[in-house]
Amino acid sequence: MTTQPHAIAMPPSRGECILLLALVGGALVASGIAPRDRLTWFMEVVWVIVALPLICWCWPRFPLTRLLCWLLAAHALVLIHGGAHTYAETPLGFWLRDTFGFQRNPWDRVGHFMQGFVPAILARELLLRLTPLKRGGWLVYLVLAACLSFSALFELIEWWAALAFGADADAFLATQGDQWDTQWDMFLCLVGAALSLLAWTRLHDRQLGQ
Repeated sequence: MTTQPHAIAMPPSRGECILLLALVGGALVASGIAPRDRLTWFMEVVWVIVALPLICWCWPRFPLTRLLCWLLAAHALVLIHGGAHTYAETPLGFWLRDTFGFQRNPWDRVGHFMQGFVPAILARELLLRLTPLKRGGWLVYLVLAACLSFSALFELIEWWAALAFGADADAFLATQGDQWDTQWDMFLCLVGAALSLLAWTRLHDRQLGQ
């Protein structure tokens, strides 16, 4: 027996969908014309390449909330910017470094923060719409656990990439000499997920018709 998704109260308008697709699709195409490192570009944007057609294919039966669509687009743009320039060489990262006095280009930190901030709402929406789970402590725990497990999987992917490609994967790893880079990545993912739940839960519930 299949579980029917809850009714969607506020999906994005058609105009918003077109705008978001144009923004993400245009940025993706532009980033692929002459990326700094082709292998790094592909490994960073492959999530976007897979997600876009998957969302479009599922949309007639399973449209996402307006909030989640905008968050997914923002996350895609962060990944695309990192893929085009490599995370250690992003112009926006250098701007953040110079503006706030960081010792390194922090774009990979931004990426891992977003790795929790956006998937937290994605996990929350899927759990509330496709399972009998209700709002409460177990929902919060499972959302945080899902984000952390994905972050751990991504760190394993980075490790496998380093084993497979050797020095060619250095730009993908983006450790920039930080021996605690893996721990920072997972910590920032957890922080992003927790802050996202604090910031968006009420709005998300309204858009889900809860």
